Amino acid sequence: MNIGDWRLSSNLILAPMAGITDLPFRRLCRRFGAGLAVSEMVSADTSLWGSRKTQTRLQHEGEASPIAVQIVGTDPQKLAAAARINVDYGAEIIDINMGCPAKKVCKVAAGSALMRDEILAGRILEAVVGAVDVPVTLKMRTGWDKHSLNAPVIARIAEQSGIQMLSVHGRTRACKFTGEAEYETIREVKQAVSIPVVANGDIRDEKKAKQVLKFTGADAIMIGRAAQGRPWIFRQIAHYLATGEQLQEPESQWIGDLLLEHLEALYSLYGQRHGVRIARKHIAWYSRHLRGAAKFRQEINRVEDTQGQHDLIKAFFYCRESRGKAA
Repeated sequence: MNIGDWRLSSNLILAPMAGITDLPFRRLCRRFGAGLAVSEMVSADTSLWGSRKTQTRLQHEGEASPIAVQIVGTDPQKLAAAARINVDYGAEIIDINMGCPAKKVCKVAAGSALMRDEILAGRILEAVVGAVDVPVTLKMRTGWDKHSLNAPVIARIAEQSGIQMLSVHGRTRACKFTGEAEYETIREVKQAVSIPVVANGDIRDEKKAKQVLKFTGADAIMIGRAAQGRPWIFRQIAHYLATGEQLQEPESQWIGDLLLEHLEALYSLYGQRHGVRIARKHIAWYSRHLRGAAKFRQEINRVEDTQGQHDLIKAFFYCRESRGKAA
């Protein structure tokens, strides 16, 4: 699939997730077959960029091209300026957030709240496309609520504005992340435009990926929560789509080795003290399908140093008894 002049290595994309899709996680997912890994959203308010959180989000060292950065805001000119600065920082694709359902984002009319104002949405899209020479993409939901499923309308506005790819999460803002995603609206979006469309929402395994691609006619799929603690899911899906065969789940020691590598990258990016705390959620996700996971999480969440995390991870993942379903 192409995004502008970029040819993606696969039609599998890592969804942007706040607090999750940082540089270490993006690099892992790309290694395992994601054709694109979109960064955590960066505020269009550049006055906030001095914070440690934003500074880490702006880092792309060692990241494979194309580098995609998502921006969020409600002012067309501020978003345009943020896009230009991110391109200067190394972004090769700019993604506009019209899908975040978080209250703090929507209350300032950003994120998925922008879908309620089609005129403003169009102004934002035109401003950002006109501000940069790299491809601009859009991530949105199906609408604000079930009574306003206007994603096909926004999609046509986006195409006319010069947007070069659309990603659609199969839920409204009102749904947040509850209930089941629906794909009818995504199929309508695909039928409404000629630019690439990416289907997102509840794609947890290989078979669901194939079903969603077939039903929606989408050009690609976007994986979010299912990749947490399972960056190798992209390899599994790609293999299944190509061969119809399902790969076996990796052994626990292999998972442990990968987790330790992931943690070293987190310590390097955030510093050891902060890295230990950031690591806890990833450790929980990597271990959740293994027997004894609940007790393991209780123990490791009390650890405050990198060596303690390493020791407990080796003891848990390298033991045969840790294999099997989570307790």
